[in-house]
Amino acid sequence: MIEKTVRMNYLFDFYQSLLTDKQRHYMDMYYLDDWSLGEIAEHYNVSRQAIYDNIRRTEAMLEEYEAKLALFSKYDERKKLMESLKELIEEEDTAKLREVVTALENLE
Repeated sequence: MIEKTVRMNYLFDFYQSLLTDKQRHYMDMYYLDDWSLGEIAEHYNVSRQAIYDNIRRTEAMLEEYEAKLALFSKYDERKKLMESLKELIEEEDTAKLREVVTALENLE
């Protein structure tokens, strides 16, 4: 459950500008502010089921955006490669440094 929440937070960060205001508010309240479905429903004066359905559809949309654009995957890979670079610089392994730099160049 924690992994899903962390993933949704990252996807939300990357793709929130592609969502409607209502989707953005619901996701923000549910994932970032940790409101329950019932609390969100009460705040917006709609049913808990309406909130649940909207959040699930929005999650699916975020996953679809990621499948097509891969912004989070590239970010994650870039972060790992940068850590590798830091380690290789300390080890002064120039051959592997070149490999990692090439991988970074090819990431885009």
